[in-house]
This record gives sequence, structure tokens and C-alpha cells, in this order.
Amino acid sequence: MFTGIIEETGIIQAIKHGARSSQITVRAKRVVEDVKVGDSLCTNGVCLTVTAFGADYFQVDVMPETIRSTGFNLLKPGTAVNLERAVRLMDRLGGHLVSGHIDGTGKIVRRWEDDNAVWFKISAAETILRYVVEKGSVALDGISLTVASTDAGSFSVSVIPHTQDVTTLLHKKNGDLLNIECDIIAKYIEKLQQHSSTGPKIDMDFLARNDFL
Repeated sequence: MFTGIIEETGIIQAIKHGARSSQITVRAKRVVEDVKVGDSLCTNGVCLTVTAFGADYFQVDVMPETIRSTGFNLLKPGTAVNLERAVRLMDRLGGHLVSGHIDGTGKIVRRWEDDNAVWFKISAAETILRYVVEKGSVALDGISLTVASTDAGSFSVSVIPHTQDVTTLLHKKNGDLLNIECDIIAKYIEKLQQHSSTGPKIDMDFLARNDFL
């Protein structure tokens, strides 16, 4: 489990392609300080297992499902990636609960500046947008962000200077793909509601009656 608070950006050092999979080596510093084989590292939002490491790198295997569901097929040596170690129980939860399991990708359709902030408008499939709520949380390439607004086919986020400085987001341009992970709590609520045969229906009226709105 992660929080979406990026610890550092790493650089793709090498990619060894298989038939439908790959082995990736990432140059990094901070996240390998206390790493062990078998640890999980969130790489551009994707939870990956460390298979080897050194003083300034780590290596992971990427299975076909991950490549199909993410923008990892676009990675190449020299690409910068956002990195975060798994959260510990004693850590502050500065972002939101991020599992590192990507729901799909979205495309940047507009980018503009607003004083010290940079806005990104991202188009995505309805299967993703159904879980994206205004003022809720979303993880983009592993970065915990607040959803500023939504519409029929997209949503927008506003990025503060610190996030611009410590992640790869500022280098993204129109047409670029981002890995998207929706709020896991929304998905669990929907699943439980679908399979619940007893108890009240959880809808907007229910939430209002119980002071959630």
C-alpha cells in the first residue's frame, strides 16, 4: 500500500523485452537505501516487486497484464518515473490510500497555468470516470491529487509548485498518457452494494439522511 506522495524520480536505465513482458532496471537513490528483494516499489503508480538491486538501481519484472493496463509500453531508457516505497504503519498518510493497481490510462487533453499552479485536463473511459468524484482523490502516475472538476468525458486537477518540482508531471504535454488509479474505497462500496441482498440501499438519499452529505 502507498500514499501517492512521491519520494523521488528515477530514470529508466534499461529495458529487456520478452515476448509480452519486460524486465526493467531503474536508476534511483533514496528508495533503494533500505530496499530488499521482494519489496514493493510504486513506479509511475504501478506496484512492482524488486527482484534485484544495487547502491543506485533496482530491477523489476513486468508481466503482460501490467503492460496492457498501463502506459509501460511507452517507457524507454532515459524516461523519468515517479517512485515511492510502501507505506509503514507508523507513517503519516499524507496523500490517500493507493494500492498501485492501475485501473487504466487517461490522456492529457489540455494544460494551462494559473498563477503558481498548473492545471491538467485528462480524458478517460467511463469505466474510470464513474469513480472520479469532484474534490475526491485520484492517483496519476502514482501522484496523489485532488480532483478539481469533472465533466462527461474528463476530469481536471490543479498541481501545486511542490508537486511540480518533485514529480514528472510538469514535463507532461498534451497527448501524453497517464496511469490512473481511482479511489479504492469507491470500488469496494460499489462491489458490496452489488452483492448485498439485505440492508438499506446506499444511494444519495441514504448518504444525506445519515449526514454524509
